[in-house]
Amino acid sequence: MIDRHPSTTHLLDLFRSGHLPRHLAEISEHFEALAAELATALNDGPELTAGLRKLLEAKDCCVRQAVIDAKNRAS
Repeated sequence: MIDRHPSTTHLLDLFRSGHLPRHLAEISEHFEALAAELATALNDGPELTAGLRKLLEAKDCCVRQAVIDAKNRAS
């Protein structure tokens, strides 16, 4: 993504899911797609930054739950 505020590009980079195992990437990809859609639809600004940060926090929570679920299934 070019010509975006550094805060926007930094946050969007944190949504990338290619490094995750498949079962976690399947969860993360939904958030990655939504973050990209929001960045396309909205201009850079403090509210976009705050919204992306909160979406990132939600993504992290859901991925952690997927880790817990996988661990519980393996037990």
